[in-house]
Amino acid sequence: MIRFTLILVLSFACVCRAQNKAESKQNPSGNPKLVVGIVVDQMRYDFLFRYWARYSDSGFKKLVNEGFLCKNVHYNYIPTYTGPGHASVYTGCTPSVNGIVSNDWRDRISGKNIYCVDDSTVKGVGASGRMSPRNLFVTTMTDELRLSSRETSKVIGIALKDRGAILPAGHMANAAYWYDYTSGNWVSSTYYMLNLPTWVNDFNKRQLQAQYLSKPWETLQPINEYTESITDDNAYEEPFRKELKPVFPHNLPVILKADSELLKKTPFGNTMTKEFAIAVMKGEDMGSGHTTDFLSISFSSTDYVGHQFGVDAIETEDTYLRLDRDLAELLTFLESKVGKKDLLVFLTADHGAAHNAAFMRAQKIPAGVIDGNKLGKRLEAYLDSLFGAGKYISALSSHDVYLNDSVFKTGKISRKEIENAAKIFLKNTEGIAEVFSADELYDSSDNSPRSMLSRGAHPLRKADIYFVMKPGWMDYDERGTTHGSGYDYDTHVPLLFWGGKIPHGSSVQYHNITDVAPTICTYLNIAFPNGCTGKVITEIFGN
Repeated sequence: MIRFTLILVLSFACVCRAQNKAESKQNPSGNPKLVVGIVVDQMRYDFLFRYWARYSDSGFKKLVNEGFLCKNVHYNYIPTYTGPGHASVYTGCTPSVNGIVSNDWRDRISGKNIYCVDDSTVKGVGASGRMSPRNLFVTTMTDELRLSSRETSKVIGIALKDRGAILPAGHMANAAYWYDYTSGNWVSSTYYMLNLPTWVNDFNKRQLQAQYLSKPWETLQPINEYTESITDDNAYEEPFRKELKPVFPHNLPVILKADSELLKKTPFGNTMTKEFAIAVMKGEDMGSGHTTDFLSISFSSTDYVGHQFGVDAIETEDTYLRLDRDLAELLTFLESKVGKKDLLVFLTADHGAAHNAAFMRAQKIPAGVIDGNKLGKRLEAYLDSLFGAGKYISALSSHDVYLNDSVFKTGKISRKEIENAAKIFLKNTEGIAEVFSADELYDSSDNSPRSMLSRGAHPLRKADIYFVMKPGWMDYDERGTTHGSGYDYDTHVPLLFWGGKIPHGSSVQYHNITDVAPTICTYLNIAFPNGCTGKVITEIFGN
């Protein structure tokens, strides 16, 4: 009997050793089963604490109180837009390397505008929309995860915005899904698949958009408690269509008749995204395999609400209070499905936003707006007056100018003459602080405007002239707000890590947003993206 018991114990020990060896071989680093990367579109760092007292204990507060908060993280290039922001978080490098220099840019060869995820070689699946990550020049941390696992890790990106889903998911993703407002469905492209999975079709059949927009948008809490915002009825916000004033309650069923894309401009676009994220994890059984899966989520509605109402509006505050509830539900689901010890969650933003210019002037703070369309026409007229009638300007955005290459083919006028004249005009324009030609840009370790512009420009996608507006100035309307500058209100964003081996704590050490990707890769023990210039955030490893 003793001998039999000994044999049984030894056999059990061998089995356990073999099992542990197999598990070690499958996951020798003890990596998490699931990484969830969250990007909140247009979230200023101060939003994390401005609304702190009224956040729940299970959303933003949970990430801060249980995780690690990096308090001094900035974008280190211009322009601070959605496409470049998502690309830089996931590639660990700036647009000067990854190629996503804006949401769209001018192609010098064709003379056409190129959207950052345009791809004429693919077709939409579930709706029109020829989109893919092919304009991205480098790998993402999600690509490196797929490479390291020999494509056994599942990688999926989701967002209302196609670019917010596609760029983080990378080149090798299993799927990227974005929202089509015409059909009310989540869709993809043939870059990833020929047909939507059954679970996506089942989700689409629920038609949640109709539910969310079937009743007015009321404040989540009593409106008199929204003390972190300015009065509801003010001159700095843009009303919805069919509205006389931008005030609560917003009658969504009526507004919907005039605006088919209404969902994204309400906090319920984020709620829809949360519901789809949970459906993705259930439908694909993410976090249940032997290798690490990765779900990238971008919450887009915060950006649309911010643009329309500004950073000081009750609508913006209400959107963040509701997003906090959505995050709480998402985190609760993740813990129940995967478990905190097998999770890694990080949350950041793709850019911040400025205070409304008219509001700032009312506070006696210098600010203003420049109408980019009018500026372009004035610049063209100025050049006409100097050099004779001609189409000298091909395109002008809120920070760059493309000259019309065909003008210089005759040889009558040199590019340098036109360039210098345009620079003089721009330098004398109210609200513009600095102007540089493309060959005057250079990258250095500082965050001077010239250096930040350099890191935001790629050699193959450069404009001819770049300009920087003064602090508080923007190319936008008098109502609402925008982003894009290199000033702290646009560059300073939250960065939170939570789950697994992440210690509780915080750091005030300065970090570039490009440090996120190498940090996640180090945590996962995989290679950095192939264009990575960022550095590891050592604080989260207890060093």
